[in-house]
Amino acid sequence: MAAMLEFLKARTRSLTEAANGLRRKSPRGKAAVTFALALGFEHVWRRYGDTLALDDVTLDVPPGKVLCLLGPSGCGKTTLLRIAAGVERPSSGRVLIDGEEVAGPDRFVPPEKRGVGLMFQDFALFPHLTILDNVAFGLKFLTRREARTEALAALERVGLGHYAGEYPHILSGGEQQRVALARAIAPRPGILLMDEPFSGLDTRLREAMREDTLAILHETCATCIVVTHDAEEAMRMGDSVALMRKGRIVQTGDALDLYRAPKDLDAARTFSDLNEVPARIESGRAATPLGTFKANGLADGAEAVVCVRQGGVRLLKAGKGVPGRVLDTRFLGDVALVEVAVQGLDAPILARMRESDAPAQGTEIGVAVDPGAVLVFAALNGVSP
Repeated sequence: MAAMLEFLKARTRSLTEAANGLRRKSPRGKAAVTFALALGFEHVWRRYGDTLALDDVTLDVPPGKVLCLLGPSGCGKTTLLRIAAGVERPSSGRVLIDGEEVAGPDRFVPPEKRGVGLMFQDFALFPHLTILDNVAFGLKFLTRREARTEALAALERVGLGHYAGEYPHILSGGEQQRVALARAIAPRPGILLMDEPFSGLDTRLREAMREDTLAILHETCATCIVVTHDAEEAMRMGDSVALMRKGRIVQTGDALDLYRAPKDLDAARTFSDLNEVPARIESGRAATPLGTFKANGLADGAEAVVCVRQGGVRLLKAGKGVPGRVLDTRFLGDVALVEVAVQGLDAPILARMRESDAPAQGTEIGVAVDPGAVLVFAALNGVSP
């Protein structure tokens, strides 16, 4: 146990260093360690009249782990979070905390007795309360003095102790997000639920806040579910990722597993920027102008989609590979996105590469594909793109 704590402390220090953009003059404290709780969903359904929001969801989150719940708007992510918190009841199925039923056919434990913290997307700070009182709001089980002490410690951990006596309106969006995080961790919940906590922040601040929040989660050791529609965020933050679609869990696993072996075409699109080339399966392989690739068990004669990750397209000198011509080059900072017309393809493809390696518009080139960047799927509804 001591060795594990030392490992977590070391990782926390490195993660915190990455969040330089969030540092303030006041020193940060250290988040109090909680007793992590396991969270489980067993065949959970949620209906709103004729609308099915959750469709037979079964999911387990081990103690102390961060699970990112990923999917498009309206897929049921927030509904599942609210059911875990006790804000809503499931239509059927069970929710378990450390193996004990807290929602189901035989029992319902109210939110305040679950040991669950909930961080909202809009932060939900009370404008008439000081920042310290906002953080202390959920510490009703302590005396006022004890609550203020715990709240101040949580504020110090997120670097805002010097704002304790101020009011929320003076804070930036990132600072309000940190106050909301301090309020969520102050009661030391065994489970922390975060509903798209970074969606309202600009890109640079969002990246820094992810790292700083992850450092705090590792310090507290709380079990955590983070709801997001951002695949990169899910891969960066989660010990595991659960992909949702239309109320169902489509696939779960660590980020690398989901990236390398997505279950279907929609899952692949979630985790990668793809070039999609139509193909027909012949002799167990998918033939395209870019090459012939293994068809992963698809039946001969089936319509298929060969997906080539943009980073897996190689641009060569003219005379090598498949003949092509550069149509456009868009610079995205350190990376360039190159649009290429390829002999034999009706539509151009896109290649990502270092800005310094990008060829000029109009350049005649050759095109090759890294086989490790290719995925082959059955066409959706039997129709290729």
